[in-house]
Amino acid sequence: MNHVEGTDRYVLEMNVADDGFSFTSSIETALISAETEIRSLEETIKSIESLRPNCDKLDYALAASSGALCGLIDIFLIGKPGESPIGDITDKWFANRTTDFAQLCGWGGKGDNPLASAISFLEKKFSIPYDQRGAGDAASFIFELNPTNHHFKSLGHNPTILGLFFSILDQFTNQSHFVSGGELISLQDADGKFELRGNSVPAKLFCGFVNWFGHLISDMSGASGSKGRGMGIPSPFWAWTNDIIVIKRQLNIPVSQFDNDINELALNIYKKGYDVRFQAAQAIPVFINEIIVRLVYAIRRLIKYIATTEKEERSPSVMWKACEPFSNPTVKRMLTVAHGTFCMMDLGDATIRAFITGGGTFNATEFFLRLNIVGLGRFTISLYGEAKRAIVIRKAESEARFSRREITIVENYLSGLSLLSEIYDDKELVDFVDDFKNSDMYVQAFQKSARLAELRKVPDNNILREKSDIDTYFRRG
Repeated sequence: MNHVEGTDRYVLEMNVADDGFSFTSSIETALISAETEIRSLEETIKSIESLRPNCDKLDYALAASSGALCGLIDIFLIGKPGESPIGDITDKWFANRTTDFAQLCGWGGKGDNPLASAISFLEKKFSIPYDQRGAGDAASFIFELNPTNHHFKSLGHNPTILGLFFSILDQFTNQSHFVSGGELISLQDADGKFELRGNSVPAKLFCGFVNWFGHLISDMSGASGSKGRGMGIPSPFWAWTNDIIVIKRQLNIPVSQFDNDINELALNIYKKGYDVRFQAAQAIPVFINEIIVRLVYAIRRLIKYIATTEKEERSPSVMWKACEPFSNPTVKRMLTVAHGTFCMMDLGDATIRAFITGGGTFNATEFFLRLNIVGLGRFTISLYGEAKRAIVIRKAESEARFSRREITIVENYLSGLSLLSEIYDDKELVDFVDDFKNSDMYVQAFQKSARLAELRKVPDNNILREKSDIDTYFRRG
């Protein structure tokens, strides 16, 4: 019963249901509820704290060491096209994949030069109308198309979404689309012998996609008549410089001088060997950096788990949770440090060599030939994750402060309830509800009810002690 000062109103908190009623005003129940709320608030604070990276000095040192090691690999073993030991390995790997694909498509594996034979087979099997190389083709007289640049300038040879679109468009319309000098140029009736297979539009679309993909595979290691390394397909990253010009031309937006300069730079580094094969070589030290950092993180946590956990208490699931090198802020911070160190060394090397090659002036072509775009892209992803995490933590900190204040309030409330529990000790009195349900014990129930009201400081003249008092109270109400 709760007494409202200055009034004759007394509220007895109860829950009424079809099968009976029950009281929820026990101090013991309030104590349990408060303790549960404190545990919930503590879990909230703990989950917010888990968003922060928990790296120690050794974690940072190991991550930076991994980045430095992979930076040295990039400087001395990747370098630039034509001077890359690892690049030679990736060239051979792509050549082997080209012959494997040709065998899968029915090539017999004949000839003194298997790679050239495989490429020739694939060029014929996946023929397209936009394969003008210059050297006598009409395109060479129109916009200086030649064997060293036609894979880059020809949109259908670009491994991008826009490249796929123009490849299929050219196959449907027997055209060739090129980008040259900031202009989008189309060559009508590009190949009088070409005919796209398929008896329906969906069938022709499928055949167009297959031709585009197969022809790209045939060009990964150069053309069938290439001397030496050959010109592969352009890097997807640098091919976007063509896409920008095409999109602007289609939307009647003027192409800026900056767009032309970047496109010309991309073409220059492509002609010096920066293609898909070399970009794959650049990805190797970045991948090694990623693996080393995750392994270091997992091994350190595994050793710590084994050292601090008794043998009989060890669990595979708990152990994996303790050393899992994925999706936690600590390993992500280590990766940011590692990739940042890698990019710092790569940028420094590329800048120094650009000035040396330029004789004191900055040689942009040399710089971008040595700049590891894959590593820079991976570091950008890490920085984005750090920024996103910082925003989330900042928002969560206000929740944590509120939870801490709420814990203090609830703890004070809990202390008050504990004090009231000692004073009232009403645990045995609140069960008079059960006595009311038993008609033989109603006298004891009235006595318990009266005693509980006395403990709750209800004025003596307002306490209902007998059944007749209750009857009078409700009849009067």
